[in-house]
Amino acid sequence: MSTFDDALAAVLKEEGGFVNDSRDPGGMTNLGVTKQTWEAYTRKPATTADMKALTPAKVAPLYRDQYWLVAGCDVMPPALALCVFDFAVNAGPGRAAKFLQMISGSSADGQVGPATLKAVQQAVAAKGLPEIIRRYMNARRDYYRSLPNFGVFGKGWLARCDRMETQALRMV
Repeated sequence: MSTFDDALAAVLKEEGGFVNDSRDPGGMTNLGVTKQTWEAYTRKPATTADMKALTPAKVAPLYRDQYWLVAGCDVMPPALALCVFDFAVNAGPGRAAKFLQMISGSSADGQVGPATLKAVQQAVAAKGLPEIIRRYMNARRDYYRSLPNFGVFGKGWLARCDRMETQALRMV
């Protein structure tokens, strides 16, 4: 299996199946893919039945193209890639990239390019991969705590961070 396949399996486990929670701004979602995201990706309207019929195999290309690759996960240490990918899926690849840039001392423009990757390599060399993972996950936790719907979803978000951090640190 590839690093992407392993990370996708971990993220899909966190995302779960079909939900349509009126308190969630994402609306109708299956396997972590919102109806709006799926419609934009497929360039056609999606019914409730279409959303319920999503499978890991159907959503994998979307996750690879729009989250894994955009967030630069293919060129970073697998343990850190897991954390960045999970946050990209949960809060958007631009935000995931900005948090990576903030903790590595790179310019936070939301685009993972050569300068960001160099800063990440330098931060890992200086502080160690476990410390960079911890800092990244703590920044995620702080972000979630700042959201207005933290009271509704916060406990789950923080538990997800804990699980992902534990899994990533086991990979180091």
